[in-house]
Amino acid sequence: MPSHDEINTAPPVTVPGGATNHTPDVPDLPAPQLARVILTVALLSYLSVTVLNLLGTDLPTPSLLTSLVCLALIFALQLRHSGAAVRWAPVQHRTLTLGVQALLTYLPIVVFHSQWGAMAGFLAGSLLLVLPGRWAWPAYGFVGLTMLIPPTLDGLSILETVYLAQSTLLTGLVVYGLTRMTELVQALHDTRSQLAGLAVARERLRFARDLHDLLGYSLSAITLKSELIHRLIPVQPRRAMEEVSEVLSISRQSLADVRAVSSGLRSMSLEQEMRSAQSVLEAADVEVRLEIRLGALGQEVDSVLAAVLREAVTNVLRHSRAGTCVLTAVQEEGRVRLSVSNDGVDPSYRDESPHSGRGLGNLRERLQSTHGTLTVTRGPGGTFGLVAEAPARPPRRLAAPDDAGLGAQEPAA
Repeated sequence: MPSHDEINTAPPVTVPGGATNHTPDVPDLPAPQLARVILTVALLSYLSVTVLNLLGTDLPTPSLLTSLVCLALIFALQLRHSGAAVRWAPVQHRTLTLGVQALLTYLPIVVFHSQWGAMAGFLAGSLLLVLPGRWAWPAYGFVGLTMLIPPTLDGLSILETVYLAQSTLLTGLVVYGLTRMTELVQALHDTRSQLAGLAVARERLRFARDLHDLLGYSLSAITLKSELIHRLIPVQPRRAMEEVSEVLSISRQSLADVRAVSSGLRSMSLEQEMRSAQSVLEAADVEVRLEIRLGALGQEVDSVLAAVLREAVTNVLRHSRAGTCVLTAVQEEGRVRLSVSNDGVDPSYRDESPHSGRGLGNLRERLQSTHGTLTVTRGPGGTFGLVAEAPARPPRRLAAPDDAGLGAQEPAA
C-alpha cells in the first residue's frame, strides 16, 4: 500500500492605463505539457503499487489477467476525469463514467480484498473532479469510510484498517491537486499569451489613435477644399488655384506626420519607454531587471533608441516565452548603449522579414542615420540579445535628397 508523506507575491506592478495588478513570481513555472506528464506519472505510480500488491499474492493466472484489465480501464477513466474536457461533457456521460469507475473499484474487492483498496483513491479523486462541490466532498468522505470495511473483513489490525482509509483519502487529494495544478499551469500560460497579444494590440491602437489625431483634421480639410475647388473652377479659376496651393500644403504636412508616426519618432523618450516596457513585460509575467544611467540625449537619438526598444520588447512578447528580460540603457563617454536580452526563445525560430512590425532591418537603417549600430546575438539555452549603440549627440547631417525634394515636388497633372 502506498504511503505519502513558496509562493512569493511580487509587489504590485502598474500596467499601461494606470491599473495596478499583482502578478505571482513564478520564474520556474512548468510548461503545461510537463505538468500533464507529472500527473500521468503519479497516476502510473499509484497503479504500479496495486500491480505489485497483486503480483505478491497467490492469485491464479486468469484472475491476475482480469485484475490487470480492470486496472487498465480504471487508469483510462482516471485520465478522462483528470482532463479538461470532462467539464463540458454531458451530465449523462459523466454519470456513466463515474458509475463504471465505481463498479471497477468495488467489485474486484470481493476477489482481491484489501490488495485492491488503493484504487478507491482514484475514485475519490474523480468524485472531487467531476461532481459539484456540495456533492463531491461528502462522496469523497464516504469512499474513505467504505475502505474501513475490507481490512476489517480480512481480520487486519485497527492500525492497518485506518491506514487503508487514510491512504485512500490522501490518494484522492493528490489526484485532485495534481489535476488542478495542471489546469492552473495551462490557464497561466494561456493568460500570458493573451497578455502578450494585448500588449501588441495596445501598441496598434496607440498607432491608430496617433494616425486618427494627425490625419482626421487634415483629410477632412482636404475633402472640403477639394469640393470647394470643384465648384470654383468654372467661375473663379484664380481663387481655385489658391485653394489648390493650400490643399498641397496640407497634404505635404500630412505626409510628414504619417512618416513621423510610422517611424515611431514622434517626441519619444528612451527613459520613459524603458519604464513603460518594464510595466508591460511585468504584466506579461516576465521578470524584468532594469538599469538606467542616462544623461542629456539628442532628440533624434532619444527617439530612435526608444523605437528600437519598442520593437525589441514587442519581439520578446510575440516571439518568445521569456521568463527573464534585462533592459539596460547606459551613457558613457559621449555614447549611449541600449541592451535588451531575454530567455525563452525557440532556437529554430528566425524572423528575417520586416512584415512583423517595423523589422530589425528598418531599425538598423534608422540607427545608421544617427551614426549608430545594431547588434543581434543568439546564445545557448534560447537566449536572445539586442544591443543598440549611438552617439549621445550625433553631428548634424544634411537632409536626404528624397526628403529634401519631396516638399517641393508637385504631383503631375
